[in-house]
Amino acid sequence: MSTTTQTKNARFGRLFERRDDRDLPYYNGGPTEIATWKWLLIVLSCAVSFTALSVIPASSDIESLFPRTLFPVIMLVVFISFTGRFWTSIFKKPTGRDWLAMLGYGILTLAVSSIVGAVIAGFFGSNSNAATGELATEGPAELAAFFLGTGIQIFGEELFSILPFLALVYFLYTRVGLSRKSSIIIAWLLVAVWFGAAHLSTYGWNILQALVGIGVARLVLTLAFIRTKNIFVSTGAHIFNDWFGFIFIVVTSSAVAA
Repeated sequence: MSTTTQTKNARFGRLFERRDDRDLPYYNGGPTEIATWKWLLIVLSCAVSFTALSVIPASSDIESLFPRTLFPVIMLVVFISFTGRFWTSIFKKPTGRDWLAMLGYGILTLAVSSIVGAVIAGFFGSNSNAATGELATEGPAELAAFFLGTGIQIFGEELFSILPFLALVYFLYTRVGLSRKSSIIIAWLLVAVWFGAAHLSTYGWNILQALVGIGVARLVLTLAFIRTKNIFVSTGAHIFNDWFGFIFIVVTSSAVAA
């Protein structure tokens, strides 16, 4: 292998990537080639599924189970149709290190988002997430539907982020000719903006809160995938971060009511 090729394919250091045989799939033709037009349709499916999640009416968390489930299903159907048996390349059976990574990145996401959120709220103001507004008054069935539905939705949010990330890495590496490192870094940053922008309406169109507050959290979660090459890890970390806040609201509300 030439020095130029080695430089183009160089991996990050141990803090960013594990020293194992896992690599990001699809960007260099392995384990299968996904053409640019297919990637465009995969990313389009992400936008369509997010639109469905946003516009399908639901008056309760039980009713919300349908759009929350449809969200990942649309993306998976399109993704699997273009990758065939290689769709499992982003899904790895979690190892002991992967479970620890879920916890570690979950805690890191929570810490980083809390600090950045506090700074934004202190200097610029912030808006609450309307989805958590009625948690304190919901009964057991509604709460169960809420946690089940948000768990499914969070998995969808990981697909919504990781699939465009992989598409960008492929395009930048294969079509533009950038190095593996440069492709990953640019895709990592762009997906944070993409994910943050998707939360604009959730936080009352507060641009700083969505693009910076949520975007920074997305950087940590995507890093969990980059390091482990396993969407289960980023999903687990994401669930830990979100559910910690949800459970805190339920517990503190119950304590106040008592």
